[in-house]
Amino acid sequence: MSALTRFFKKDRYKNLFLFTWLVLGLIQAGFSELWDDEAYYWVYSRHLDWGYFDHPPMIALLIKTGYGIFHNELGVRLLIVIINTLTLWITARLIASKDNKLFYLIIGAMGAMQIGGILAVPDVPLIFFAAVYFWVYRNFLQEQNWKNTLLLGVAMALMFYSKYHGVLLVFFTLLSNINLLKVFKFYIACIITTLLFFPHIYWQYTHGFPSLQYHLIERNASAYQISFSLDYLAGQLLLFGPLLGWLILYYAFRSPVQNSFERALKYCVVGVLAFFLLSTFKGRVEANWTVMLFTPVVILAHQAIVRKGWSQRWWLYTLPLTLLLVLAARVYMIWDFMPGVKIRPEIHHNREWTSQIAARAQGRPVVFINSYQEPSKYMFYTGQLSYSLNTWYSRRSQYNFWDTETRLWGRPVMVVFDPGLDMPVTDSLKTVRGTWDYYLMPQYYSYSLIQLKPALRVIRAKRGAHVNVMLQVDNNYHQPISWDRNTASVLGYGILAEGELFPPVKTAITLEAAVQRQLTNLEVVMPDKPGKYHLKFSVFAGVLPPTHNSRLIPLIVE
Repeated sequence: MSALTRFFKKDRYKNLFLFTWLVLGLIQAGFSELWDDEAYYWVYSRHLDWGYFDHPPMIALLIKTGYGIFHNELGVRLLIVIINTLTLWITARLIASKDNKLFYLIIGAMGAMQIGGILAVPDVPLIFFAAVYFWVYRNFLQEQNWKNTLLLGVAMALMFYSKYHGVLLVFFTLLSNINLLKVFKFYIACIITTLLFFPHIYWQYTHGFPSLQYHLIERNASAYQISFSLDYLAGQLLLFGPLLGWLILYYAFRSPVQNSFERALKYCVVGVLAFFLLSTFKGRVEANWTVMLFTPVVILAHQAIVRKGWSQRWWLYTLPLTLLLVLAARVYMIWDFMPGVKIRPEIHHNREWTSQIAARAQGRPVVFINSYQEPSKYMFYTGQLSYSLNTWYSRRSQYNFWDTETRLWGRPVMVVFDPGLDMPVTDSLKTVRGTWDYYLMPQYYSYSLIQLKPALRVIRAKRGAHVNVMLQVDNNYHQPISWDRNTASVLGYGILAEGELFPPVKTAITLEAAVQRQLTNLEVVMPDKPGKYHLKFSVFAGVLPPTHNSRLIPLIVE
């Protein structure tokens, strides 16, 4: 028997299982077009920084490294596929009562891990570094030496650099073992984590903590809907399924705990799932926010079946159907064999629609209105400059923090937007992505990096009242601004409530004068009806819609 054969047969073919998983992932990664968010994170990687509006920088670094090897979809996903495979390897090592056949059955039942494990999104590094964290934590419990202390601090930092949700794992770990508060080296590990994570904290501070503003305030719904909770619960069954998600979670809940490490796993599973269920009372929760539970759920479910002697028949009977569904999804990601069916249309025909727009642009940069997805896809598949202009009523994105506008000032551009927007129209363009209007603008000027900071955090006023708001005007371009001399840009504001947008209000205050003074007074007229509203300050530049130039300010009209 050759050494290679022995390698693949070792531990009941575990190495063959992992190798097959890796090869399938690489094939899928190389032949599938990018999802919208993957293209967005690829643009992240073109602007490496310590932080971004939506997420910490780990995903950008991983994409940057892989894309430096292969300048295509495989390069974007290369390190993602590798760490996804390593996650399985670490998880298998953490299982005490090993039954590799059962391990294969549990992994085979989890379709999301098979399909989503190749996507260049922050969830995959979070899953990986969560597995690393649990591995190091187990070693730390066994021997609290300086090596394990250092590794624990590094593991926590890497988890936080992947996605903020990782802090929940540390919190529930501590809750499961309060005696950690008596361990000196645990404090040292936390100090190491803080020092390593400090550059990101400083980035948030210098940018006004935009991630906290967005995730904790701007994403909240004004009223609870029961669909938030029901969708979340259904999403968890699919995330850990699709067919046996309910059984996997049931076994994880029922798993007997035999030591402090397993208690931490149980606390994390129950705590994180409960935390996000409670969060549905504040707004919609995405199903994938709990993906960091992959390793603890697999370990606990595995241990429950082994220790309680439960039957594996369910896993054997449903495995062929699960793998058939996964195979159909894999093929669909590569080949659009159902044209006209709108299931994730973003993963097909991206070269086609981006080339259509590039042909109309004729070398001009392309500005999309209110979309971080389209400019990201456009730049990836054409190599041409693009930008997202976010208007006052839309959400912000990382494009609100990059200085791309400075490369567009005074240049002819093609502005692409959905039909119905109040803008001049040169023509319309029908593509597989949709039908857009566009305007060939002879000279482009917009000023999204100007930030208008009100002195008040909350505004209370009588209905119909005229309130003077003092604004600090910050030039975040950190260079002299190129002004539109044909049409002066002016300040304004917009008021919005749940399900209602009030027409934006333009004032006579010129942006140039406000920037020079750095402070300005702007009069805001309150709505006629009492209630809770939100206020945003904006810049009106030429024929473009008003932009998003301030945080969301609570407005209480009495």
